[in-house]
Amino acid sequence: MPRSALLNVMVQAAMKAGRSLARDFGEVENLQVSLKGPGDFVSAADHRAEKILHQELSRVRPGYGFLMEESGAIEGTDPNHRWLVDPLDGTTNFLHAIPLFAVSIGLERNGEVIAGVVFNPVMNELYTAEKGVGAYLNDRRIRVAQRRSLDQAVITCGIPHQGRGEHARFLRELGQVMAGSAGIRRSGAASIDLAWVAAGRFDGYFECGLSPWDIAAGMLIVSEAGGYVSDISGKGSPIDTGSVLAANPDIHRLLADRLAAA
Repeated sequence: MPRSALLNVMVQAAMKAGRSLARDFGEVENLQVSLKGPGDFVSAADHRAEKILHQELSRVRPGYGFLMEESGAIEGTDPNHRWLVDPLDGTTNFLHAIPLFAVSIGLERNGEVIAGVVFNPVMNELYTAEKGVGAYLNDRRIRVAQRRSLDQAVITCGIPHQGRGEHARFLRELGQVMAGSAGIRRSGAASIDLAWVAAGRFDGYFECGLSPWDIAAGMLIVSEAGGYVSDISGKGSPIDTGSVLAANPDIHRLLADRLAAA
């Protein structure tokens, strides 16, 4: 698959950060036996990966701004471009030695996401997309699943944990979706949930309480794979509202109806 110069930059940065995380992940697995636990180590791994991404992306596009999970917003001299970076999406999985986590990089141009990369280094899965060019997994074109009936669909979602989210609302939403679907799953990483919708592994995905760096890349990958992405209400942008609903157009409509009923 031919890639633009910008996407090549993103891929190289994601893979370099991913290799750092993969090395640290091996150490986390060993730290599971310690009484202290690997929390501090995982935080250091997160910061190391973000530093790599900042250095690599700044080196080749020095004027672009950043919005990053750990460092927040960094203004650039180019007001039209901004990187949205999550160096370790799926931190809790990483902490517990569960191999479902990813590096996620989105690129905005004038407020619109035009390129995205999601890289799971343990599974060696690289998801890429550019606006108008399509979505790819390890350079193979991917498409969303074509199921049209919710009772045949496997849906993934985010589950609000202690201290975050509206638990009662989520339980109502979950009840509505469970009652009509073939099954519910939870990966623990928004970028992977979106990438797997794009690859046809999941038929749909919904979650609230997200940040722009969680979903910027994955949203574009789903859209370029033929899917439809909105916020849960259908009235706003997921980047702005922090909620997301992604699926093929038919499943998206059915999920939206059930979530509205909740």
